[in-house]
Amino acid sequence: MRTTTLALTGLALLAAGCGTTAPAPASRPTQAATLTVWADDSRAKPLRDLAAAFEKDRGVQVKIVQKGMGSLRDDFVSQAPTGQGPDLIVGPHDWLGKLVQNGVVAPVDLGTTAAAFPKVALDAMRYEGQTYGLPYAIESVALLRNTALAPERPRTFGDLVATGQRLVRDGKADFPVGLPVDPKAGSPYHLYPLQTSFGSSVFDGGELAIDDKGGLEFAAYLRGLAKAKVVSTSLSGEIATNAFREGRVPYLITGPWDAPALAKAGVAFSVEPVPPAGDRPARPFVGVQGFYVSAKSANPILANDFLLNYLATPASQRALHAAGGRPPAMTSVREELRGDLVMTGFAKAALAGEPAPSVPAMDAVWGDWGLSQLAIITGDGDPAKLTGDAAGRIRAKIAD
Repeated sequence: MRTTTLALTGLALLAAGCGTTAPAPASRPTQAATLTVWADDSRAKPLRDLAAAFEKDRGVQVKIVQKGMGSLRDDFVSQAPTGQGPDLIVGPHDWLGKLVQNGVVAPVDLGTTAAAFPKVALDAMRYEGQTYGLPYAIESVALLRNTALAPERPRTFGDLVATGQRLVRDGKADFPVGLPVDPKAGSPYHLYPLQTSFGSSVFDGGELAIDDKGGLEFAAYLRGLAKAKVVSTSLSGEIATNAFREGRVPYLITGPWDAPALAKAGVAFSVEPVPPAGDRPARPFVGVQGFYVSAKSANPILANDFLLNYLATPASQRALHAAGGRPPAMTSVREELRGDLVMTGFAKAALAGEPAPSVPAMDAVWGDWGLSQLAIITGDGDPAKLTGDAAGRIRAKIAD
């Protein structure tokens, strides 16, 4: 609903001061106003608590609508243009390309608040030079090491493999490493840190690069890992995680989503960045969760007020971390968790990574990319040819 000109002016001045860390005084709307926020079940509860403070301070009703994460993005894209969508949504950064392409999210000016976040989180929230979201959590895969089976941190993936193979030979482990491979789709997400250590990436300057020189070197290396039974289609994510929890594998590559269950299992483990297989740093895909303001919001100034003065505060970021269990994006809040070595380890791994591509073309990449890696692992062709053929199919799909 529309607010009065006087109220809009007061809130506009508030939104301009987006570097504040606590809510600033603002004029209350003289007509009833409502903000609607769409969130999944894990974010809805803390958002209701944060919205209560906004309602009290601003005299604005905030409706937190719980939506399934699987349908939230597409429902937003379809409903926002009709005026039936929310004012804000929460979701991962890799939605951004589709959201911008469909014109349903508005740029935001974080101002001095941007300094509270690391570069990787801010980069993830940018698209074609514009910032579109406020980050609140970061995540990536990392290496979990059973410190009883493998007391020394591996410098390289080769060191890791050698230790794992020795433990298998000695009957102390069933697998050298828990590197999950989906038997139907492959595992480009989990394998990406190793691929980047050969100097390859999924896109380079906007062009597909999985079949560049480094990509072909990685393909040959992956085939070698499969021949040595280091990676296998029989080691799915669930099997790998269970084996680590039961002390049957010394290493596991996974993300913070598995940490709570593993901590309850009583296995002593450390969390470290994935070591490189090639001569470059290993850089995992980083996922960033954040908030977006609808380009079709009827109350954009109020939406930005809630975003910048209530969601971009240490207290809010703490509450969202407690609900979601991912490393906080805000640097000061993340540093408060220094005593939590598991969370600190995952944060360190993510800060060394790169945002997963948010371009719409990425939808055309995952399938063929994963299937080519699956074929390499199972030995169903030459690694270089399998990679090149997959890249050709992906380029054709992107060009359509």
